[in-house]
Amino acid sequence: MGYERVLTGATAVGIKVADGVVIGAEKRISYGGFVLSKAGKKVFKIADRMAMAAAGLFGDMQTLSRLISAEVMYRERLTSKKVGVKATAKLLSAILYSYKLLPFISEIILAGYDEEGFHLYVLDPVGSLIEDDYAAVGTGAAIAVGIIESGYRKDLTLSEAEDLCVRAVKAAASRDVMSGDGIDLAIVSRDGVVEKSLPLGSS
Repeated sequence: MGYERVLTGATAVGIKVADGVVIGAEKRISYGGFVLSKAGKKVFKIADRMAMAAAGLFGDMQTLSRLISAEVMYRERLTSKKVGVKATAKLLSAILYSYKLLPFISEIILAGYDEEGFHLYVLDPVGSLIEDDYAAVGTGAAIAVGIIESGYRKDLTLSEAEDLCVRAVKAAASRDVMSGDGIDLAIVSRDGVVEKSLPLGSS
């Protein structure tokens, strides 16, 4: 009694190719049937060679991005070495698992580049960790992953992967009422991370 289910939505996707990784998410922040904002940023740069995209509670996404950014910065200053993407993913997984009794309501895609190459990891709210070539999370994931699977090849260029990422988020936003209002991207290459923001009508 007195309990009301709070529905949160979002769509985030990631695609890894030979020359880099692209992650993206739409910008709508919604709770239940109410659109709280059309300008939410769900893609976050982590250090200088990594980025994460998330779906779920907006406050949880922001908190997790700040936590992992601070941890990476602390460890790099402590050791004077770059923290690898796998180590960062494992650290984020441990943070999520440590809160499993009262979890962060967020699904995360972590992308990055290190001496071992490019990486794409998917994490659920309690820290399960999977490395993959592409992924989609959130309420629009089923639609987005269908678009990615129809167009994905390992030999895609980074530009083609970016286009496929945009098309997947657009498709999800067109069918999922919890997603929409624009697209944020982070493109990870050997040169670092480039962030972009596109209106939903852009190609």
